[in-house]
Amino acid sequence: MTSGRTILNVSVTLNLFQGPSPGTLRAMTFERNPCVYILASQPRGTLYIGVTSDLMGRLHQHREGITGGFTSKYRVHRLVRFEMFGDMESAILREKQLKRWHRQWKINLIEQDNPDWHDLAIGLGFGPVDRKT
Repeated sequence: MTSGRTILNVSVTLNLFQGPSPGTLRAMTFERNPCVYILASQPRGTLYIGVTSDLMGRLHQHREGITGGFTSKYRVHRLVRFEMFGDMESAILREKQLKRWHRQWKINLIEQDNPDWHDLAIGLGFGPVDRKT
């Protein structure tokens, strides 16, 4: 029996002299796959859990402040965990499950694969979040 989710461990070598080209972000293979993601303002900071079928597009919206609301107000822009799913129904069920969890359980889940709270969006082609904003 499978849970319908796939957890990706992304390892990317950064070239600090060349950013992603405009077409690079959309060419990623998991662009239109259901995904649950967790954003944080800083390590062990404010957390946000969301679901999307377009992780790259949604991250762009959060990081540029296009979404407004909670993530903009509290500067919650660092991708600290994401889980890919085979269908949106499974992703939504997982999002609802995680939102019901105690805060410490969420922290433990993040630190299980990302103990230093690295911004995983950098490995997906995004630049670092501006600490001044």
